[in-house]
Amino acid sequence: MGEGPNPCVSCGACCAHFRVQFYWREANSGDSEYPVPPHLFEELTPQHRCMKGTAKKHRPKCEGLKGRIGKDASCSIYPLRPTPCRAFKASFVDGEKNQRCDEARAAHGLKPLRLEDWRP
Repeated sequence: MGEGPNPCVSCGACCAHFRVQFYWREANSGDSEYPVPPHLFEELTPQHRCMKGTAKKHRPKCEGLKGRIGKDASCSIYPLRPTPCRAFKASFVDGEKNQRCDEARAAHGLKPLRLEDWRP
């Protein structure tokens, strides 16, 4: 969406709302150029891992998330984040609404993002 503000950068709501599950090879330094650090994931099945803290039924929160949601949140492993994190798009980052982004933000008392939020 150009060079406007990025309201996603300090949000972190998705990191504290959804389970972040990924294929085991993303956590294996021999198979991934940017492996997820071992202290930040746990095994779900022999084939799948998830970010620690995100498999909780109530109040999930990725242990890689630092700061306050909606204020100064940031990913402590941003360059090493797994595929689901890389693929998740904030509402209107590409001009389209993302219902899951809105859901995560609402769960933390944040308003849904609007197209206008991305404009300078």
